Amino acid sequence: MKLILLATLACASTAFSQSVKSNIPYVENGHARYVLDIYSPPNAKNLPVVFWIHGGGWTQGDKTDVKLKPQWFMDKGFVVVSTNYRLLPEVDMGTLTRDVAKAFGWMEKHIAEYGGDPTRVLVGGHSAGAQLAALLCIDDRYLKAEGASFDCLIGCVPVDGDTYDVPAIIETAETRLRVHHLPPRVNGHREKFGGTPEKHVDFSAVTHVAKGKGIPPFFILHVAAHPDTSAQAARLGNALKEAGVPTTVFGAKDTSHVKLNDDLGLPDDPATKALDSFVSAVLKK
Repeated sequence: MKLILLATLACASTAFSQSVKSNIPYVENGHARYVLDIYSPPNAKNLPVVFWIHGGGWTQGDKTDVKLKPQWFMDKGFVVVSTNYRLLPEVDMGTLTRDVAKAFGWMEKHIAEYGGDPTRVLVGGHSAGAQLAALLCIDDRYLKAEGASFDCLIGCVPVDGDTYDVPAIIETAETRLRVHHLPPRVNGHREKFGGTPEKHVDFSAVTHVAKGKGIPPFFILHVAAHPDTSAQAARLGNALKEAGVPTTVFGAKDTSHVKLNDDLGLPDDPATKALDSFVSAVLKK
């Protein structure tokens, strides 16, 4: 039994690795982090695309932190793109966000070469990547700068982000520290998002929600027991619903910030089942 299991795992691992094209540059002769990975099912042709943005507090993380998601999405008939981008403090938040948009622009121009359909793209991300995913799918300036538009977007899946409304999370965090007589954080959200109220507002996805923009349907996933990500998920969800954007907010129970992301793709995972329903719905449109 053990030998059979090992052989099965080895075969699965081989099949998986054969479908991955790693470290593809999205800027010629660019920064070392201007690279992305593409996961394609065998004989992929004209398949919908997942564009995934990793987390790590905008200061760390890597495109390889996708865990089970590439295989799960490939099994659903997707091509998966996972991108890197430059990080704080090497660049500021605006430059970092434009890096992700550059990767998206490259993907739209080249994904057909890897079996993907550039007119059907689902954008997702975890933690910091959730903030970036939501912003790209709501504030159209970033994609427009790369020659892309909302027309190709079929959905957005931000996972357990706490910065869809940056001023709100700054006030929440700083009030919590102040009332408990604790020192302020060093390099917290206030500093990461540019240090001024105007920048904090501009980097908030909720600021840019409006009717008639073509914002795609949203599946906002969060840890039900986490007060900050739950409040932020509700804030973004309410803003989108008021603008007439189809939106599902799902609070995952008995999990954590890291576990929620790592477990996406497990067959009995409740969040994965909810994601499956969302993906099936957006593919039917």
